[in-house]
Amino acid sequence: MAHAQTSNPYNRLGAETSPYLLQHKDNPVDWWAWGDAALAEARRSGKPILLSVGYAACHWCHVMAHESFEDPAIAAVMNQLFVNIKVDREERPDLDAIYQQALALLGQQGGWPLTMFLTSEGRPFWGGTYFPPEGRWGRPGFPDVLRIMAETYAQEPDKVRQNVEGLRAAMAKLSNPQSGGEIAADIMDRIAERLLQEVDWNQGGIGQAPKFPQVPLFTGFWRAWRRTRNPRFRDAVTLTLTRMAQGGIYDHLGGGFARYSVDADWLVPHFEKMLYDNAELMGLMTLVWQETRDKLLERRVAEIVGWLQREMLAAANGAGDRAFAASLDADSEGHEGKFYVWSEAEIDDVLGAEAEFFKRHYDVGEAGNWEGHTILNRSARPDLLDAAGEARLAASRAKLLARRAGRIRPGWDDKVLVDWNGLMIASLAEAAMVFDRPDWLAFATSAFRFIRATMMRDGRLFHAWRAGKLQHAATLDDHAHLAGAALALHEATGGAEYLDAARELVALLDAHFWDRDAGGYFMTADDVTDVIQRPKSAGDNATPNGNGALVAVLAKLYHLTGEGGFLDRAHALVAAFSGELGRNFFPLATLLNSNDFLRNALQVVIVGEANPETAALVRAVLGRSLPNRLLQVITPDAQLPDGHPARGKGMVGGKATAYVCQGQICGLPVTDAAGLGTALALV
Repeated sequence: MAHAQTSNPYNRLGAETSPYLLQHKDNPVDWWAWGDAALAEARRSGKPILLSVGYAACHWCHVMAHESFEDPAIAAVMNQLFVNIKVDREERPDLDAIYQQALALLGQQGGWPLTMFLTSEGRPFWGGTYFPPEGRWGRPGFPDVLRIMAETYAQEPDKVRQNVEGLRAAMAKLSNPQSGGEIAADIMDRIAERLLQEVDWNQGGIGQAPKFPQVPLFTGFWRAWRRTRNPRFRDAVTLTLTRMAQGGIYDHLGGGFARYSVDADWLVPHFEKMLYDNAELMGLMTLVWQETRDKLLERRVAEIVGWLQREMLAAANGAGDRAFAASLDADSEGHEGKFYVWSEAEIDDVLGAEAEFFKRHYDVGEAGNWEGHTILNRSARPDLLDAAGEARLAASRAKLLARRAGRIRPGWDDKVLVDWNGLMIASLAEAAMVFDRPDWLAFATSAFRFIRATMMRDGRLFHAWRAGKLQHAATLDDHAHLAGAALALHEATGGAEYLDAARELVALLDAHFWDRDAGGYFMTADDVTDVIQRPKSAGDNATPNGNGALVAVLAKLYHLTGEGGFLDRAHALVAAFSGELGRNFFPLATLLNSNDFLRNALQVVIVGEANPETAALVRAVLGRSLPNRLLQVITPDAQLPDGHPARGKGMVGGKATAYVCQGQICGLPVTDAAGLGTALALV
């Protein structure tokens, strides 16, 4: 049902910068943005808070908005009974984490839109996700829920207080995770074996519908294959990447993966494209390509970069640097996927004589494969054709992409998020090295410069930027993933400024996020005042967890600087969360992957001048899939830090020379690329 949009002077979202909040600025709901003013109004009025959390690309958020928040009658009930607060989960992942945890403790499945009912102090007492405007699908109607919650709050304060206190205690317990000792290699291998049982061996991925990429888990399988040489680990990864890369979850015309598939076969995506998914998938595909040389993966990496350059560059700063936008919406013209799907008649019209060949390979038929339309995919014919056949298909895809460009585009959330950008910069830097694409490296360094120049103020990092405005204090994940990006750029360029940046970010974490009592880093800084608690976890959510990622960051900083404090902190970080493995290891993939690096770092040092000999040794290293690699290229007059196993070792016979080191032991010096390849094959 469509509702007329009129200006509401009590809706305060028009002054915000978040595209998601701005989507709701004309609602008849008296929305507040989260902040001190909204919380003060709740305390003044004595009303409970209705908290609605979503994000700009969220399909079901749009559905609930159209059905309920644009409805004057429903809005009137909301305005009468509640202080209504809207939150963009991408701008405030800390708030989302707190209230998603509360919903889970109430025994409900989380997700977005998140609809939580809070006391006037911001404490949760009940909630859910999407509610329809009237009862259906076993869900109560939203107006009925509103009245019941307000009545309960007013008339049964003891019941509300009991819920609040129960949730408070349970959430406090979850923010004090179980500590333990080190995580040994045999534990990692046993966990990987157990997780292998969850793989769908027909279509790849974990479990059945809906299916998410689960990149940290599959990275863990790849690492387990490197440790054990059990081929099932490798097969799980290659099967999954191939099925995804040829499935409907991938945009075969414009590049980029959608967030997840609603079916088990990777055919029907929720069509939103998120920066973080594509960052993680590009990193894993690059790592696997180094072993398999699979042309499909190489193409997908290049196509994702092309999509970034064409569609995902946010506004430039004064220096002309640009970082990456957050997401593209699932919907256009009010319909999910409309921008991306095709009819057979459209394909015939655009491609003419080439249509039959294209349709045979991309699952195009008169009836379509989804709601009467066609989602392009190559699932039934995943193998690549010969060069001539692939060239024909590429020419047809280019024509279809040009036709698609004339359609009304999905919404674009062009805010810059530091954590997501950190993930993409790191993957882009690695891909630039592996595929020898200096233009990609320039692309990554520009995004990093943007964040350093534009998103820090008074020595502190901020989380989000849009329309020239900084928003919200940076989180643990912002610091962790940007530090990871800095170290990736240091490895790619040798630039000392990137190493300095990583050290600075870790110092900020130590000063403002470290739990001095129990270890581990809190999600929010010690001077953030508008949260009811400071979450602390090592569990991955939509993105890799910052505590998990930091273990590898700290270990790399130790190897690069020789400063033992970094190594001590890495081990302390593992110990702070390792006891959680006995309760639920499924969300701890990033922690386990970083622990693998901590235990098994493979340091490769190449000593040489900037010449073809040195470059050949570098190519030999980058040509192998080495998840625990840390590559340093130094000039003959440079010196490694004290304690480094290759310290004092130089060129042999005047030639560029490589040293492969594990722990405190280095192999014999190697001066030719073939010999280095042989040495690396043995580790």
